[in-house]
Amino acid sequence: MARNLAHKLIEAHLVDGSMTPGEAVTLKIDQTLTQDATGTMVMLEFEALGLPQVKTELSAQYVDHNMIQADFKNADDHLFLRSACRKWGIWFSRPGNGISHAVHMSCFGIPGKTLLGADSHTCAAGSLGMLAMGAGGLQVALAMAGLPFSLTMPEIIGVEVTGKLPPWVSAKDVILEMLRRYDVKGGVNKIFEYYGPGLDNLTAMDRHVIANMGQEMGATASVFPADEAVRAFLQQQGRAADFVALQADAGADYDAREKLDLSQLEPLIACPSSPGNVVPVREVAGKPIYQSYIGSSANPGLRDFVIPAKMVSGREIPEEISFDINPSSRQLLEEISRSGDLNTLLQAGARLHQTGCNGCIGMGQAPASGRISLRTVPRNFPGRSGTREDQVYLCSPETATASALTGKITDPREMDMDYPEYTEPEALPDMRPLLLAPRDFSKEVPVEIALEKGPNIQPLPEFEPLPDQLSGPVLLKAGDNVSTDEILPAGTEILPLRSNIPAISHYTFSRIDETFYQRAKDLGGDSFVIGGENYGQGSSREHAAIAPRYLGVRAVIAVSMARIHRRNLINFGVVPLLFKQPEDLARLGQGDELVFTALPEQLQNGDVVSVQLADGKSLELRHNLSGEEVATVIAGGLINKVRTEKLGN
Repeated sequence: MARNLAHKLIEAHLVDGSMTPGEAVTLKIDQTLTQDATGTMVMLEFEALGLPQVKTELSAQYVDHNMIQADFKNADDHLFLRSACRKWGIWFSRPGNGISHAVHMSCFGIPGKTLLGADSHTCAAGSLGMLAMGAGGLQVALAMAGLPFSLTMPEIIGVEVTGKLPPWVSAKDVILEMLRRYDVKGGVNKIFEYYGPGLDNLTAMDRHVIANMGQEMGATASVFPADEAVRAFLQQQGRAADFVALQADAGADYDAREKLDLSQLEPLIACPSSPGNVVPVREVAGKPIYQSYIGSSANPGLRDFVIPAKMVSGREIPEEISFDINPSSRQLLEEISRSGDLNTLLQAGARLHQTGCNGCIGMGQAPASGRISLRTVPRNFPGRSGTREDQVYLCSPETATASALTGKITDPREMDMDYPEYTEPEALPDMRPLLLAPRDFSKEVPVEIALEKGPNIQPLPEFEPLPDQLSGPVLLKAGDNVSTDEILPAGTEILPLRSNIPAISHYTFSRIDETFYQRAKDLGGDSFVIGGENYGQGSSREHAAIAPRYLGVRAVIAVSMARIHRRNLINFGVVPLLFKQPEDLARLGQGDELVFTALPEQLQNGDVVSVQLADGKSLELRHNLSGEEVATVIAGGLINKVRTEKLGN
């Protein structure tokens, strides 16, 4: 039977379960990725497991988010993470090495491997023929401990790619076209597998752009074949020996199919404030801008900086425009410095920032109030930029640069120049010597390494099992597409508190209702949150589940939920429930009192849960929890559950 590539990758790592869409499966994880905004919590969780070392083939920790050292907090976290890597055998990438996804792809990505990351954009590694997925930090910690990863078997969507991109159209426009078709929830519980002759015209880094933002469709993963483009990339990185050819069988079947003709695409742009709000650039052209921002995990390739440099060569950015350049890695920064492209950008008026995530996660580079910011980043959720009432548009480097030169949103096809030529260099400097390699436990004499914990690093909260009866008010009723940025924001003030749940909980739902924290503290008991469609989209940050649980939220009831956040709720003992009918959402309002009786028994006995309302009537809800997930929420979370099971050493 002809098999698609996603099925081959899953089958090769299948530990348990049926490869039938909607069924529960568990997979062996080869590699893990953590970054500093999530990694501090992951390391605390791994510490709680009491193991002497990680059990994966490779685990890597990157410092790329919390780069601004305004006080001791971020610097202390960096030292803590370095000590944890030394203690447990994890690669450590120090501040300034670059964005985790770009660096991991260059240093460690291997076709055919599974990669689980405590960052939702880990899926970018699908560009190399890997099965790469984002997850909550606790599941990554358990994967580091050698335990399989549980998920719902996704549908496989085959995307046949034909044609060649026209001038002024690039990989960002490809994924924006997919978002135009699927919006931010059309990819939930799906893997998008790209195949076809058009892939011959997309480099490995082009594919990284597409795979990275597959997360914005809600996809579990995006998968590309490991072909000559991947071989060329690994050769460029000095890792030709890591290449393994992988592709779908001829005539492979898919759960659904999609066609994508690259030659028919045009420059696209995602308008505020959703990656799915996509229109042609020409439809919004002419709007004045304040900022144009190049570089992120979604556009980390060398061409994404060289093409803008060629565009601005001999020209000058208007003085009222902030043209921000964010190199994605030391490797890239060295190369554009050597080639002179960096000097070209600076001479045109660009502002150079350190290698890292920076403004994408709201860590600096916030735009002026009431002004438009064009960015090559993956997300434009409300307030994510650091400016509360922001107007962030997502676009390609070509559109961002053309707009920077004109001072207004500009279709790059209207520029008075030929499309710059670009060819990938055959070789780039190896980045691995810049990372701290893990100690070899098979050769070293065992040495006790102490974790360096600064005053901001606090222990994980303890959560009790699910009681027989739950009662309390609906403390918040939110709308559709609520993102984890809105549940627990990032930014320069909040992000440094990631290792301190009591402190970071002050900001829970602050983007939606600034009174939430105080109302929860005043209540001092159990409560519930109501959401609409696609609740919890966006980042994998498990703090968006831990902080509400710390404040007493025991269940979230929504029309539908994003994959990673749903699992994060389960991991910390918050029950994810769904309305049986979307219209039932109108029956519950903020302040309503709810009573769940015999809730553990209800969860175990079927997929229907009854809740008593204040008016004496009842409402039937449903859940789609697997047996393992039911056991987890009843235990009060995954840590409680795992503590009762034998991990082994």
